[in-house]
Amino acid sequence: MVLEDWYLEYHIHKDRPGLLGDIASLLGMLSINILTVNGVENKNRGFLLQTDDRQKISALRSMLRKVENITVTALRQPTVIDRLALRHGMFIERESNENVKTYKFTRAQLGILVDFLGELLKKEGNQVIGIRGMPRVGKTESIVAASVYANKRWSFVSSTLLRQTIRYRLEEDELATDNMVYLIDGIVSTLRSNEQHHSLVREIMRLPAPKVIEHPDIFVRETEFGWEHFDRIIELRNSPEEEISYQMIQTGFSSFDIS
Repeated sequence: MVLEDWYLEYHIHKDRPGLLGDIASLLGMLSINILTVNGVENKNRGFLLQTDDRQKISALRSMLRKVENITVTALRQPTVIDRLALRHGMFIERESNENVKTYKFTRAQLGILVDFLGELLKKEGNQVIGIRGMPRVGKTESIVAASVYANKRWSFVSSTLLRQTIRYRLEEDELATDNMVYLIDGIVSTLRSNEQHHSLVREIMRLPAPKVIEHPDIFVRETEFGWEHFDRIIELRNSPEEEISYQMIQTGFSSFDIS
């Protein structure tokens, strides 16, 4: 017997008394276990379910179509985003931009951002994540907290968290890529460093480990690396309407040699 998790989400058109009880009774009649239930923004409700019989899920799908006052918006095996929506009671805003998946957060959502980024950093192997955001919005702090969440060490290749950090080599224990996260500030690494640091960044980009790059727009503009090297982009704002702008940052003379 193999138990599988499923994510059920529905939108409530009219929240009448007893609606949640009716759905729970329906799940009980099908012997589908409810692991988690939570409201997810406005009039949406989400469930994490568990069953050993996929036919029960098919039956549930058909039966829910007959339930008045709701519309099923998801019935699938859960993604990381589904689980986080249940945990925090909110959706992660996302869109497709430049062929890279982009996820949007505000400073008020740092909790779900740390959990989301931490889940990504748990994955083995190479991945490159970019984080956009204006100064002092919490980018670096979120990366460090997410590394702790993922139970991984972090290495500042370049940063301005406490003071300007520019590394020219890695220590031997920092090459243990199975438990490392490498943090790169795209502005510091491209506009405020030298060829020795650039060479280190190229080496790190080849390592089979997660890299998180702040200011990815500047990193792409000033290096041979393109958007195709990024797996995901995260945008962090103080408020939803805040504009993330790099217009004041000019091309420097220390750009990577792409010849």
